[in-house]
Amino acid sequence: MWQLVKYHGSFELPFETSRIIRIANAVRLSAGWRRRLFAFATGAIGALALAPCNFMPAFFIPMTMAVWLIDGCAEPYWWPSAGNRILWLPEGAWRALSAGWWWGFGYFLAGLWWLGAAFLVEADEYAWAMPLGVAGLPAVLAFFPAIGFLTAWLLWSPNAGRLFALAAGLGFAEWLRGHVLTGFPWNSFGMALAANLATAQAASLIGLYGLTLLSILLFSVPALFGDKRMGDRPTSLWLPPAVLAAGLTFCSLYFYGAWRLAAAQSATVPGVRLRLMQPNLPQDAKFRPENKASILAHYLSLSAASKEAGRRGLENITALIWPESAFPFILSHDRRALAEIGALLPSETVLVTGAARQGMSVPPASGPPHYFNAIQVVAGGGVILDSYDKVHLVPFGEYLPFQSIFDALGLHQFVHVPGGFEPGSHHRLLMVPGLPPVSPLICYEAIFPDEALVPVAERERPGLILNVTNDGWFGTTSGPYQHFAQAKLRAIEEGLPLIRVANTGISAIISPYGQVLGEIPLGMEGVLDGDLPRRISAPFFSYFPYAGVCFLWILSFFAAIINKTVS
Repeated sequence: MWQLVKYHGSFELPFETSRIIRIANAVRLSAGWRRRLFAFATGAIGALALAPCNFMPAFFIPMTMAVWLIDGCAEPYWWPSAGNRILWLPEGAWRALSAGWWWGFGYFLAGLWWLGAAFLVEADEYAWAMPLGVAGLPAVLAFFPAIGFLTAWLLWSPNAGRLFALAAGLGFAEWLRGHVLTGFPWNSFGMALAANLATAQAASLIGLYGLTLLSILLFSVPALFGDKRMGDRPTSLWLPPAVLAAGLTFCSLYFYGAWRLAAAQSATVPGVRLRLMQPNLPQDAKFRPENKASILAHYLSLSAASKEAGRRGLENITALIWPESAFPFILSHDRRALAEIGALLPSETVLVTGAARQGMSVPPASGPPHYFNAIQVVAGGGVILDSYDKVHLVPFGEYLPFQSIFDALGLHQFVHVPGGFEPGSHHRLLMVPGLPPVSPLICYEAIFPDEALVPVAERERPGLILNVTNDGWFGTTSGPYQHFAQAKLRAIEEGLPLIRVANTGISAIISPYGQVLGEIPLGMEGVLDGDLPRRISAPFFSYFPYAGVCFLWILSFFAAIINKTVS
């Protein structure tokens, strides 16, 4: 398939490859609605590589098409007409921006359609805004791939080296997406490689953004099969070494991961026994303050149930863990609820639970109280020992940007808290009796690679990551599966076990290698008892979180620059 055949003094490719060339040229030369449709449809196909499908080969299609779409913005496939400018940009730049936007819109719409479920929880109040969530957010996020396409176009060259330009452009845009306006790295392109546990192990070296750069490079290689002649030499000459390099890179990733998993430690922390409680409580009118007695009774009865023979209640349980925002009331202000919880807990057992926390205004009586989305540690007798306040809040879910403007319009965030939640002051370790120091992540915080990093002020490395969440807003859609997949990657990056407790699932005990040791499936209620896996030596990413991705990005950028200069 790679062999060149001399024909009438020029190089021709075999018939099988020529069909790919015709498809590639159809994409390159497309215009108008056809070009936008190519971009949108192929971007949407990329979502098949994400959870719950996890069909990694699907990612070849959007990355291959990205190369051909940007080809169509440059010579010789498209010649800009002199003097014609849109928004003070050359026409080639405008076409790159447009193709990137439609490509990204398809990817994000197909990957985030499940957001619409949250608008139907209280349909009478929020259903009207469903199009804004389902299509509006993907439309905004699509500007990042548009920036990526434009950056790649600026570095573009007519040979195989343009794959480095794509990696530099899209990789930079993905980093921006994870940081601009508090960031939203959900379904970053690196999750395509993270779909397989073996290839996901590379995150211990280069993290999510490093996986993203590798994903762009590896999955775009098939675009070279669509090259015939660009310039004075057949680009197809680059095909065998490019395919060989990509194959060796992928095999290296896979065998490194397989070796790491084969050598995985199975040791557990002695004397620690966990119980995870998943209530599967619907996120609807049943979760109201007037139903607090029945909600708490459900939690207590479910938590006391044991599936292990010979064990009664919470006997020999070190920590009972409940999900995020477990109560429709302020736990620390409800003495009766604390007393009932305290009565359930044996002397050697503590409860770690999500709960809204009320803090006083500063100075007191200067204004309304502040509310925090917190994790609280409760001991026998109902004493609250420690709290962690969520630092990275969900825009529009837990607070409203430009709160005063939206308040004037009568709009509020999904969580019914006056004024929305306040962010915690800083990330810190949570101290839980009987457990090693805990790195807490509440819900949304688990999608950010740097949220689980050991705070600089904390000398001691944590022994586990605790992620409590409530994905009940999204039912049994793709959303909870994607959230779970991203949380698992934090365990691999940090070399720490991850304990995840969700209201409706998926709750699980996860090893420092991302292996699921036990879980409660989505949409089920129940408890899960298990030992706490022992942490492993801190991987390279934990020490140098940005070294790997910076090296790969600089390599891609300079390779693209050099290639453009000499081509």
